[in-house]
Amino acid sequence: MVRYLQCELWRYRQGSVLSPFLFNIYLDDVGKLNDCVNRKFIIVYADGILLIVQFVSELRSLLRACEKELITIDTKINVKKLCCMRVGPRCNAICANLQTSDGRYLPWVSEMRYFGIFVVKARSFRCSLSHSKRSFFGAVNGVFGKLLNLASELVILELVKSKCFPILLYGLECCNLRSADLHSSDFTYNRLFMKLFRTKSINVVKDSQYYFGAVLPSFLVLRKADKLA
Repeated sequence: MVRYLQCELWRYRQGSVLSPFLFNIYLDDVGKLNDCVNRKFIIVYADGILLIVQFVSELRSLLRACEKELITIDTKINVKKLCCMRVGPRCNAICANLQTSDGRYLPWVSEMRYFGIFVVKARSFRCSLSHSKRSFFGAVNGVFGKLLNLASELVILELVKSKCFPILLYGLECCNLRSADLHSSDFTYNRLFMKLFRTKSINVVKDSQYYFGAVLPSFLVLRKADKLA
């Protein structure tokens, strides 16, 4: 059983290419609170902090330690973006309320966003694709609204590939996707071809993808995952 807590720091000055590097140095002491022996993990990336522990009591103590360390470097936690989530066989069990050092309660949520990836409460680690699919359709409809009757299918597909496809694939190679998730992303891509070629036939869709050299999202995700491995 794992509990997740996400907190984001107040926005720091951005714009310089050195900002992320210098900020990671600034938060280096927070990362040193990791305790791999007792399975207490802190993931610090840019202005986001992710705490992973086994028990609520350990989460409370780790949160206190992080708050204490942040105070020493004159940094505050953005409580509005602070949340907890439970993943594991007892994910639906009611957990004790947690408070920050100034007495504000942390909500237990069923879905958490961490740098564009939506993690959901489940018996095992799972990610939600509903947000990426909705954003993908929004971007595709924007292209269709401007060019559907003006540009060729090849031009539209190239624009979708460069501007919209990354929205659908963002971060998926790092997620533990099920077969159903991969099929869902493929179905989303197939719907694009159905709308573009005004057909409901999956055979027509497959032929179009073959002749236009289109690759299904599931294949690209698995290929990226293999490269990371």
